[in-house]
Amino acid sequence: MEQKKFGISGSTLKLIAVISMLIDHTAATVIRSMLISPAFSSPDTQQTLRMIYSVSRDIGRLAFPIFCFLLAEGFLHTRNPKKYAGRLFLFALISEIPFDLALQNGWFDPDKQNVYFTLLIGLLVLMGLSYFREKPWMQLPIMAAGMVISWLIDCDYNYKGVFLIIVLYLLRQTRLYQCIGGAAAVTWELPAPLGFIPVYFYNGKRGLSMKYFFYWFYPVHLLILYVLSELVQRL
Repeated sequence: MEQKKFGISGSTLKLIAVISMLIDHTAATVIRSMLISPAFSSPDTQQTLRMIYSVSRDIGRLAFPIFCFLLAEGFLHTRNPKKYAGRLFLFALISEIPFDLALQNGWFDPDKQNVYFTLLIGLLVLMGLSYFREKPWMQLPIMAAGMVISWLIDCDYNYKGVFLIIVLYLLRQTRLYQCIGGAAAVTWELPAPLGFIPVYFYNGKRGLSMKYFFYWFYPVHLLILYVLSELVQRL
């Protein structure tokens, strides 16, 4: 795909997604705890908190489409897809307890898995599609298997997330079609399609190298938000 001379770098897209995710998760943890805390029980405070919660969750819908796009881009540019998959698997394991503590109301929930598992399954599907690119009859079973597995383990966004990653990969040759297809694939969660506005302006450049910052941000921010939400509940 031809790169734009001007536009948004990959690191800027990651920052947009991370900030969006942080706002979303802050609402899902800290603001949620404030809503049930007696210290914030006045009607005016509750109304304000509910408004903040709703707006913050809407802002958070922008994050996942951007992360899926960056995964597809990362796969296309990585020199070692297996190593890429290994990193995702490692951080999926690292993030599971923080994810369960912050968002699942317990230290371990075997019925729900964090978003790194979704991204990992999506990446493995893309690896399979690339490996069998000369055998089109293998492609549909690979895609179906990825969506079924994500549904069975109920990772965050499950089969819908894997489907979005597949769409972004298949439409990779034209950015406009890629954004339209991606937006259509997430219409089930408004306003997630708006995440493809910054994606459209991606210039194909890497930008700042902060790879492990983004990997570590997910589990670390969830742990911090969990601690804050627990403190709020004790007020």
